[in-house]
Amino acid sequence: MKRTLSLLAVVAALPAVAEGTRELDAHEHGVGTLNIAIEDTTVSMEFEAPGADIVGFEYTAKSEADISAVNTALATLSSPLQLFAVPDSALCSIVDAHAALAGGEEHEDHADEHPHEERTHDHGHEDHEKHDDAKHEEHEHEEHDSDHNDSHAEHAAHSEFHANYTLDCAKPEALSNMTFAYFTAFPHAQSVDVQVIKSTGARAYQVDRNAPVLNLEP
Repeated sequence: MKRTLSLLAVVAALPAVAEGTRELDAHEHGVGTLNIAIEDTTVSMEFEAPGADIVGFEYTAKSEADISAVNTALATLSSPLQLFAVPDSALCSIVDAHAALAGGEEHEDHADEHPHEERTHDHGHEDHEKHDDAKHEEHEHEEHDSDHNDSHAEHAAHSEFHANYTLDCAKPEALSNMTFAYFTAFPHAQSVDVQVIKSTGARAYQVDRNAPVLNLEP
């Protein structure tokens, strides 16, 4: 039990490490991440993928069609053995599975929260040169705000689907491979970066659409 908790703690820390890498990759579309910890009969999995990979968009779902697409995706992501299939001989069953959408709607445009202080000028007694300098400074400030707001709007569009799974596999020795039917369920997805942690150590893999089987042999 102590070793199981240790492995699960490592898996819990992996997203924080991966987050720094993903920030450098600027939210890479087409690429998901899957962390797997296997200990005795327990298989714990943490999965995440950009909204564009799952539903084809990352803005906040407002139309009936978009909301339906998100709900359908969440239902699909809540069935791990349909997405990440393992051999039947491993006798795996789902102990816990849940999926959620994060981002997008959580960010708001704050462009109007800090309006510029109004400037009043007595043009009848004001030095012309100072007036031109003030106009130039205000113009530069407006351009900076415009660039900032554009960048913020781009960031606000990012959303990710997250899922957590716990499986119980009565015969873990039969966990020889995992087939990613995930790519069939979500046509926009191209690859998944996978980290597998066992009592014998950790290994990193990349599973691609054109080669959707992960080898879990020692």
